[in-house]
Amino acid sequence: MSWFTQMLQKLISFPYLEEYWSSVVHPWWFRKLLVLLCSLIIGIYLAGCACSFWLYVYKKMNKDQETDSYSKIWEKPRRFIAHIVDTYGKIWHGFELTGTENLPKGPGIIIYHHAVAPLGYILFVARYFLERERMCYSLMHRFGHWMPGLQMFFYVIGLKFYKQAEIVQIMKKGHLLGISPGGAREAMYSHDYSFMWGKRTGFARAAMEAKVPIIPIFTQNNCETYRTIGKTRLTQWLYDKTRCMYLPIYGGFPVKLRTFIGEPIPYDPNITAVELAERVKTALENLRDKHQKRPGNILRALSERFDKHYKAD
Repeated sequence: MSWFTQMLQKLISFPYLEEYWSSVVHPWWFRKLLVLLCSLIIGIYLAGCACSFWLYVYKKMNKDQETDSYSKIWEKPRRFIAHIVDTYGKIWHGFELTGTENLPKGPGIIIYHHAVAPLGYILFVARYFLERERMCYSLMHRFGHWMPGLQMFFYVIGLKFYKQAEIVQIMKKGHLLGISPGGAREAMYSHDYSFMWGKRTGFARAAMEAKVPIIPIFTQNNCETYRTIGKTRLTQWLYDKTRCMYLPIYGGFPVKLRTFIGEPIPYDPNITAVELAERVKTALENLRDKHQKRPGNILRALSERFDKHYKAD
């Protein structure tokens, strides 16, 4: 390190470079920065582990009877979790849900944009469960199976990496299932509410096989709640190659969140899965363009907490 600073001193003739390097770019600064950026994720992870442990104890107290995820034994824990999430949404984000009349009484697939933290979708699932007493299952990235300590929590709330056959089975039982085709790539690298689906049409094939409608939903200001650091072409390329590059996250801003439920796209046997996926993407883009000002702005999203004259057309 001293050789490096001496070389730079000779190159740019800056006598205080070594002092600057020691005081400003000291390793402790990097450590503090890493702790600050990771503390949010660590806190959420520990909270999930605590909830998972509580559910495990609840299961043991009920003598492991009727442990199937569809069993009514989990109704009380789910309602308790939903109340906590919904209360958080009301207090911290002034959460509003519009267009519930577009939700089918039977099965269907929910498609949404995946922000860094898909809070809009999470709050929608909690409110939907409390108001309709119906559970909405959710598809997650296969990486979730490698996260220790959270499996019981995921199991109870219906969060899992489902295969197409399992999705069809959920539809046959009359449930809703939420899918974000963009997934982790969209969460980490989506710029300004852009959709990064690539050529993914699996959700469309599953909907056509199950013969169920697809319901697009969009949450206003969702990308202003949490943000990532390091969105570059290089980090995106690394993620595409390794599938394990996750950027530091910051945020937790109490911005206004409004989730809009679009009109369902019915089952049509006369179109292909690619055409159905494009139709769904267009419907989501229309919801976004109608309800979201772009580019996103955290201060504007915060000020909307006090906008009492907003009307969802």
